[in-house]
Amino acid sequence: MRRADRLFLLVNALRGRRRAVLARDLAATLGVSLRTVYRDVADLQRSGVPIEGEAGVGYVLRHGAEIPPLMFDAEEIEAVVVGIRFARAFAGNRLSESAARALVKIEAAVPERIRALGDRTAILAPDCRGESTREFGALLDALNEAIGARRVLRLDYRDAADTVTTRDVEPLCIVFWGGSWTLGGWCRLRAAFRQFRLNRIEAMTATGEVAEDRVERSLETLLREVRRRPGSVAPEPRAAPPLALA
Repeated sequence: MRRADRLFLLVNALRGRRRAVLARDLAATLGVSLRTVYRDVADLQRSGVPIEGEAGVGYVLRHGAEIPPLMFDAEEIEAVVVGIRFARAFAGNRLSESAARALVKIEAAVPERIRALGDRTAILAPDCRGESTREFGALLDALNEAIGARRVLRLDYRDAADTVTTRDVEPLCIVFWGGSWTLGGWCRLRAAFRQFRLNRIEAMTATGEVAEDRVERSLETLLREVRRRPGSVAPEPRAAPPLALA
């Protein structure tokens, strides 16, 4: 492990703890010796990181302290750049704009040599598809907000036979399959998990109801159900294709 990564993980292990963490526990977490923990803590303290405590007592990060920035290597920055490109192209208006701001910050923080390597990655996410319009992005934003707030949605949904039904749905996830988008959730009409193709949603309104936190209707339960299907591999954190379409 690089020393910069180890220092980051050490500070992260202390962040948010109300009680002091013993050096031996930090050593076990990081897979290093006690001597290394003592040396790293002393170096962080000298650099201004507000770690309080001492050997034999334990260490605690002063409340409100910020974690120092993590430096990326070439492969890590390439992965970040690719992820941001896909977020800008496919993740809706809000996350697209946030991804663009994040990329500016990353480019300002990493060394020029590492940034140039990330810029040269050949994995692109073209944003010229019809689903990259502001209108479609607004739909993704609305669905994402509804999932976070546990809002029950009422959908006028057109199925494969062109029959339109009205469904009250507890939304759980949005999945992009490379060629199509689906909304995964608990369908009250079918009393089961279903996926709804976004291009078949004729109308969508919030019912004003907030869905209860029920284990049997949660994203975790949906994923477990998918994994139990023969030959299914459930990606994280989304539903897999074998889950029944609405």
